[in-house]
Amino acid sequence: MLIVMHHSAQQREIEQVRAAVQAMGLRAEPIPGSERTAIGVLGNQGYVEDSTIRNLPGVREVIHVSKPYKLVSRDFHPESTLVTVGSVVIGAGKPTVVMAGPCSVESEEQMMASAAEVKQAGAHILRGGAFKPRTGPHSFQGLGVEGLKLLRQAGDAVNMPVVTEVMRIGQIDDVCRYADMLQIGARNMQNFDLLKEVGKLDHPVLLKRGMSATIEEFLAAAEYILAEGNQRLVLCERGIRTFERATRNTLDLSVVPLVRQLSHLPIIVDPSHATGVRSLVPVMSKAALVAGAHGLMIEVHHDPERALCDGAQSLDGPAFAQLMTELQGLQNFLSSTSVTMGM
Repeated sequence: MLIVMHHSAQQREIEQVRAAVQAMGLRAEPIPGSERTAIGVLGNQGYVEDSTIRNLPGVREVIHVSKPYKLVSRDFHPESTLVTVGSVVIGAGKPTVVMAGPCSVESEEQMMASAAEVKQAGAHILRGGAFKPRTGPHSFQGLGVEGLKLLRQAGDAVNMPVVTEVMRIGQIDDVCRYADMLQIGARNMQNFDLLKEVGKLDHPVLLKRGMSATIEEFLAAAEYILAEGNQRLVLCERGIRTFERATRNTLDLSVVPLVRQLSHLPIIVDPSHATGVRSLVPVMSKAALVAGAHGLMIEVHHDPERALCDGAQSLDGPAFAQLMTELQGLQNFLSSTSVTMGM
């Protein structure tokens, strides 16, 4: 439920409404906004009788929100959220943010070479996996904490913030120690205990859409994080599983403008995992920008043919540099013609 106050409502009237909500055993969440004063009601499991609230002084209207996500919704938070990672800002009205680097951290030489290439090309955040969820148990699983150290070392060397995946609660402290942003991968999108724990942090989080998740399930998973207090959340579309086998997944670009309508959170696109095909990454990166994505996550390896993980979808340094040049030209065009959404 959303309680919208009159512009002329006094602070004592707002506090009276909050007290009434709390007396009903529910949580009253103030909602900042330049156009209205509102209070979100959380904790209800069904319809809330609103007659008492509706008749309180200063209340303009009461809106019943039936979505399973509320804090994520623009109903509760009309203004777009900006998320800062290091010195990089992700969100509406900001330049497209590109996160780039190898799928997995393999060695010091590999990370330093890849970091230097993505930095020179103009990437903003360095990515690399230290803990790798793989389909088969005999595949390379990552270097663990040693990989985190190498990722941090490479990020510091090129002056870039770093993002990496956390797979379970026991890894959170180590990942927070070395990474500027925590990634929740597609396989963990509905690991609700993990979502709750990262929601208690004051650390930026990147939440990837599950491979079979609906948009409602995706946003409901984000709600778990915001409900614990962490507002520093970025969503990521990385393709969904369909009947098609020509690509690794099916990239659902319609989710980008739809999420921008439904939610105030920034959303980026990962064309590398979505397609699994190196030659498709550039064109789908451009399509994501046209759709309104706030950023991209692109896999780049200094020697893709020898990559221990996902080499077939990784760009090498020169190909990534060429793509970054093309993306800048496209962004300039979109900015000048106002093609993308204003949210």
